[in-house]
Amino acid sequence: MIILYYFYLEISARKASKELKLNYKTIQSRFMQFRRKIAEYCNQEARELNGEVEIDESYFGGKRKGQRGRGAKNKTIVFGILERKGKIYTKIVENVSAETLMGEIKNKTKKGSVFYTDGWKSYASLEQYGKHNIIRHDKDEFVENHNHINGIEGFWSFAKERFHKYHGINKNNYPFYLKEMEFRFNHRNESIFNLLFDIAIRRLV
Repeated sequence: MIILYYFYLEISARKASKELKLNYKTIQSRFMQFRRKIAEYCNQEARELNGEVEIDESYFGGKRKGQRGRGAKNKTIVFGILERKGKIYTKIVENVSAETLMGEIKNKTKKGSVFYTDGWKSYASLEQYGKHNIIRHDKDEFVENHNHINGIEGFWSFAKERFHKYHGINKNNYPFYLKEMEFRFNHRNESIFNLLFDIAIRRLV
């Protein structure tokens, strides 16, 4: 319970091990166990998103040298779909091709929704799937009434701020850290500790 409480407070495994005077590997192992349970929970509660939907990709981790943004090397590509006044769905993808992104959109959203994206070419065929509103960042179009993707960009900031505390994440574990951020964001207005207890403790028994 005390280890779960430290996890809930978003205290790193290294700091928790020092304060609790427990082995770091023991704490980290338990934290990862919690994250795996969270990932299972996120996958179970996932549903098709609909209504007004914001779509975007972002790049996490890796060294910052060289090209940034789309095409950046040594980065993990994260694709996100946010239902306004609803939840976010995230997934690590291999690339930002139309085939990859449109495949995720068709799997995770309802046809006929209202979609908001930037002008990336991979979203060009989205108008065949629903109403497509494009925010052209290259022309300094960021906010115009409802025509924005501020919600999902807020999630990227939310997640990256928390990722800063980790000094290197094993590539195989990255999806679990990402799902933790998705979970914390989606349930930020609820009693996270009670939900974590149900997911991570009761389901371990």
